[in-house]
Amino acid sequence: MRSPTEAVLLRIYIREQEKSGRLPLYEALVMAAREAGLAGATVLRGPMGFGRSGAIHTAKILALSEDLPLVVEIVDAKDKIDAFLPVLDAMIGSGLVTLEKVQVLRYGPAAAP
Repeated sequence: MRSPTEAVLLRIYIREQEKSGRLPLYEALVMAAREAGLAGATVLRGPMGFGRSGAIHTAKILALSEDLPLVVEIVDAKDKIDAFLPVLDAMIGSGLVTLEKVQVLRYGPAAAP
């Protein structure tokens, strides 16, 4: 086990149908994070949720199951996340963005420096 490293977790809460140009917003965010040299990004699809509007989005109702909640998570050093925030500002129209301090533990021989 390696020593914990201080980092920042950037969480972006959006809807599946949101777009950035012609791409789905989640895809555009992941590609922008990669271009910015961030350590990685993961998109999580929620089976149920609601936001500011109060409308329930759930996989149980076929009509709404095509616009499920998504969370894009990116973990990296604070300075790299801070540098990415203006890119995020230009891409996201609505949604919730959170930042929190985390400790990163890396295991195994394939752990990146």
